[in-house]
Amino acid sequence: MTDYQAIYRQTLKKWGTEAQYDQAIEECAELIAALKHFKRDKVGEAEIISELADVTLMIGQLSWMFGQEKVDAVVKEKLEKLKGLLEAP
Repeated sequence: MTDYQAIYRQTLKKWGTEAQYDQAIEECAELIAALKHFKRDKVGEAEIISELADVTLMIGQLSWMFGQEKVDAVVKEKLEKLKGLLEAP
């Protein structure tokens, strides 16, 4: 088990699955809001990076919860689809 996995396990034990779903939603919403503000020059790059870090942590936890192998397989499929779209005229 990696350090991240140990933290994810402890997080679920302390706050539960539903709270982590809600936290993921909140972090994504904060990133969305920060990006909207960034487009209008109301926040800087550091704010975006901070929100990206929060979302990245939640994605890591959700991927661990649902199964990293499953997520990786679908990411691979979607990257292949994207590659096809980029190669199309």
